[in-house]
Amino acid sequence: MKAKMQIIEWPHLGQLLAMLGAVLVLAYFFARVEVEIEGDAGWAANLPTWRIEDHPLLDIFWGGRAMTGYHLWMFSFIGLIFHFPLFFMGAWSWQLEARAAACVMLFWIAEDFLWFIVNPAFGWRRFTPAQVAWHKRWAFGAPIDYWLFGVAGIVLLYYAF
Repeated sequence: MKAKMQIIEWPHLGQLLAMLGAVLVLAYFFARVEVEIEGDAGWAANLPTWRIEDHPLLDIFWGGRAMTGYHLWMFSFIGLIFHFPLFFMGAWSWQLEARAAACVMLFWIAEDFLWFIVNPAFGWRRFTPAQVAWHKRWAFGAPIDYWLFGVAGIVLLYYAF
């Protein structure tokens, strides 16, 4: 006779805090990996990958940054990783999709910022528009992408919970 698996659900606040904690841990580990891959040359500047530097759609969808083969595959991989629990559980809803999308957005903000913090070639003091040319638009001391995707992630989490 098969034993029925018991699922223990945390309260919504516990789920949210555990999820955000996991996103931060994943972002830290991935930032460390990217520092090992890219070194002091951010945005895959010295990697053997293809690059599209100028295209009107890059301004709309990519913050004016170059599209590289490295980033295309890495962004796709991370998106799939955050959707993997949905495939694993065989469950999908708009609320679960909102959680996954919010996690992707918050992951990239945290990972990008942590890349600067843990990178010996940068650190907190070099996190400026003058030192970080690939982030083209800044506001209130951070790339505009951080603010846009931060707000979008929070709105999606509000909907999801």
